[in-house]
Amino acid sequence: MSNHKDLQKLTAAGLLISLGIIYGDIGTSPLYVFKAIVGSQRINETLILGGVSCIFWTLTLQTTLKYVVITLRADNKGEGGIFSLFSLVRRRAKWLIIPAVIGGCALLADGIITPPISVSAAIEGLQAYYPHLHTVPIVIGILLGLFVIQKFGTSLVGKAFGPMMFIWFTMMAVLGIVFIAQMPSVIRALNPYYAYLILSTNPNAFIILGAVFLCTTGAEALYSDLGHCGRKNIQTSWIYVKSSLILNYLGQAVWLLQHNGKVLDLNLHNPFYEIMPQWFLLYGIGIATVATIIASQALITGSFTLIAEAVRLNLWPKVRINYPTMQKGQLYVPSVNWLLCAGCVGVVLLFKHSDNMEAAYGLSITVAMLMTTILVSNFLRRKKLPRYIVSVFLAVYLFIEGAFLAGNLVKFIHGGWFTLSVGFVLFTIMWSWHTARRIRNRYVKFINIEDYYGILKELSDDETVPKYASQLVYLTSANFDSEIEAKIIYSILQKQPKRADVYWLVHVDVVDEPYKKEYEVQFLVPNKLIRVDFKLGFRVEQQINVLFRRVVEDLVKKGEVDITSRYKSLNKHKIVGDFRFVVIEKVLSRSHNLSILERFIMGFYVYLKKVSLSEERGFGLDLSFVTVEKVPLMLSSPDMVEIHRAN
Repeated sequence: MSNHKDLQKLTAAGLLISLGIIYGDIGTSPLYVFKAIVGSQRINETLILGGVSCIFWTLTLQTTLKYVVITLRADNKGEGGIFSLFSLVRRRAKWLIIPAVIGGCALLADGIITPPISVSAAIEGLQAYYPHLHTVPIVIGILLGLFVIQKFGTSLVGKAFGPMMFIWFTMMAVLGIVFIAQMPSVIRALNPYYAYLILSTNPNAFIILGAVFLCTTGAEALYSDLGHCGRKNIQTSWIYVKSSLILNYLGQAVWLLQHNGKVLDLNLHNPFYEIMPQWFLLYGIGIATVATIIASQALITGSFTLIAEAVRLNLWPKVRINYPTMQKGQLYVPSVNWLLCAGCVGVVLLFKHSDNMEAAYGLSITVAMLMTTILVSNFLRRKKLPRYIVSVFLAVYLFIEGAFLAGNLVKFIHGGWFTLSVGFVLFTIMWSWHTARRIRNRYVKFINIEDYYGILKELSDDETVPKYASQLVYLTSANFDSEIEAKIIYSILQKQPKRADVYWLVHVDVVDEPYKKEYEVQFLVPNKLIRVDFKLGFRVEQQINVLFRRVVEDLVKKGEVDITSRYKSLNKHKIVGDFRFVVIEKVLSRSHNLSILERFIMGFYVYLKKVSLSEERGFGLDLSFVTVEKVPLMLSSPDMVEIHRAN
């Protein structure tokens, strides 16, 4: 694991890594932003200068000020992202889980639309050479290849991302400068007056605003990848990235102004490719394709990280998470990978052309940014900033992002419904899983464990009871060492009495620090009942089998426990006794205690449990040493049941 203090240092390697993994989405936006702004409108000076002005001030206020300057300070032990931010502020108010879940779902939905639109916009540049070229099969082929390689890890390919993106941004800057030199007066477009002019006079102002928003859609990635690059590297590299973007947008504006008064078919004349010399076009399309693949890779990796965090925060069903390489943050979630793959291919088949995808793009990410604004304002309050400063921040960005949301809502019937529908499905899963666990915990009965110290010791020493295991381990959800679930005591004493030399209680507490790994040991009954509490960060893999084994090894080395088998024939040879884990699975039983809504949620929860990873697999337990006991979640009280004796 990387040292977070090292990440905060400004280094050339850090700057190059930042270019490679953070700016893919926002860096490829010049491929389609101006196309979306102009659309089928007649080109005029107000439209073009106003468009550039809106882009510049959006990148300045939204990306630079909100994310690069303010939000990057909300680092959770060096880590960023909406769930990291939620972990920092969740103790302030329970309702903050709502913006966190909505924001997370919106980011996942964005991961389905970004790869298709980026790759499509790049490949469509070939139509300048081959007007009748069908780009859909090419785009689908590239996307399928991208998803297939995920299981092998991308650390090797990732080393080339930085240099490639440096070439990409440098190319954009040079192309822009060449055209700016032809019309230096275009620089006046940076005056905010032109942004005001276009938004106040153009009848399509909301549509234009929705198109302008596309220039900042990758801003969330700046914060999400904080842990990979460090704040100083991101803030410094952003200066170069923003400069390159603005120069390219200005260059495109010059080309468009050279066609003042015309209505262009932007399917055939993409301003991004039109500012390239004819001899360079094929090279430019190749570089653009590589850049969009890098952008797609960043979104896919971000989706994996998001789901892994959601699982550990109990906001998503347990799914298989693989670690294909030793690189920090490199993980692979097979189920999410193929769901994203199906979604991306579906988007390409449904919308076919990047122009049509623009209508579906932006709406979900606007929602994510609004949720981040709410969470950041709570973080600023937590940092004891004056209330009026927090209020100004909240009001300004709710207004800006509210305006963008209104602009993007215009796209709803043209494609925005797609990402919102995907986001809604994801929200339903997250919210149902979270709510069902709360309902389930409501019916978990805890009892005082001290009342059973004596009987557990007697059972352990009672040779008339067949020994169940030398070391018997239960996973407990009890937060305090003074209590235990009644179901565990029932399992040990009544559901086939389980005699063991030592009883272990293992509790896992997911903490706000992302990579924390600590444990505490309490000897409740010396040499008979031991409790181990793991404190694991929300980005730590919960391999309880491995972690518990390491704890036991440490205790044995220190002489605090003896795990040698008590069987005489094995004890004299110092053979280690056997370990067995018992997982108690609570199943839903018939009950009249739940409302109709709660019954529906619990029914959906039961279905999600069936298709997700089991508890024992989710905790990384060795299945050959695990017993799963099913117990009813709740039972009707006996005094509620009436029956009469017949004789």
